[in-house]
Amino acid sequence: MARARVLNRIDRYVLNQLTLALVLVTAGLVALIWLTQSLRFIQIIVNRGLSPLVFVKLTLLLVPSFVATILPITCFIVVLFVYARLAGDRELTVMRAAGMSDVALARPALLVAGATMLLCYFFNIILVPASLKAFHTYEFAIRNEIAAFLLEPGVFTSVSDEVTVYVQSRGQDNSLQGILIEDARQANTPATILARSGQLSVTPQGPVVELMHGSRQQLDPKTGRLDLLTFQRNTINLASNPQNTSMNISDAAETPLGQLFQPAPRLTDAERSKWVVEAQRRLTAPLTVIGFTLIGLFAILGGAFRRHGGVLRPFLAVSTVTLLVALDLGVNNFATKHLGLLPLIWLTAVLPGLISGVLLFYPRILKLLPPAPGRSVSPAAP
Repeated sequence: MARARVLNRIDRYVLNQLTLALVLVTAGLVALIWLTQSLRFIQIIVNRGLSPLVFVKLTLLLVPSFVATILPITCFIVVLFVYARLAGDRELTVMRAAGMSDVALARPALLVAGATMLLCYFFNIILVPASLKAFHTYEFAIRNEIAAFLLEPGVFTSVSDEVTVYVQSRGQDNSLQGILIEDARQANTPATILARSGQLSVTPQGPVVELMHGSRQQLDPKTGRLDLLTFQRNTINLASNPQNTSMNISDAAETPLGQLFQPAPRLTDAERSKWVVEAQRRLTAPLTVIGFTLIGLFAILGGAFRRHGGVLRPFLAVSTVTLLVALDLGVNNFATKHLGLLPLIWLTAVLPGLISGVLLFYPRILKLLPPAPGRSVSPAAP
């Protein structure tokens, strides 16, 4: 009894191939996605003259979300490829001739899928929300504190799409002389601000300039007249969107799972729906690892033996998984608008794997598939 529970040599042989392939394929796809997604940050780093370490830290914070997204797909690809190779090299034929049942043959893949599913739960519930929150906090700090490095004397500097700043001179203590600010953050009411001097400082709400001895010129949108306001001292926030500088407003993707089930009262109905759907997605997404793995196993182990192999069943498996991924995205979007569709999220995550498992391990009971030639009907010990 004790020996039956221990992995035999064949299990370890297949398990090693699956594990190595899963690590390599996942690392390759993550590197590819990281490269494509990081291109949007290169312009900021190059144009602003920031350290490459800022770029590395900013992009690495996105890696956990990449891994959590592609792990179910890479696990399916690896299982399909490794078992197809074993079938093509007649190794599965030898294993079946040695008395191994489909359950025994599928055991290494299911072990890898189970470990991958647990890893996905760790990523979805703990690591991804924390990394995304750190990413948004860091990105906010870079975009809004960057003005402290950008302002150059005698240059019109676009701090953001709505704010342009010109300074005549700048001291080492961030004191400014001869300041002109074009502020178009308020729709239809752009303002021109002039000041003799000022002091630049960085706050948690973004870069702030304290202006002294200046004026604010602004057109009245109703009358078209120029309004002129003089001041002795005024404070201007140069953040790209000062209304949303508070980091207390969390996105659903970066909110802990416990808070997703208890949305804050300040949220709108649409935002509450997004939080509820995000909670269900985190709980169901790892389950697709088992479902996709069983689909891949059924494509290879469930068919009759072919001397020259076959590509139809693997192709159908890839097509099925592709449709399931698209269906999952569609169901999540529809559930956000209609919470009554929430059970469909669980259904799309569990049902494909359940059907594939029944078809693979109990085909004779359901009389859906004839027994493959040369295969053992009664289960044999591994």
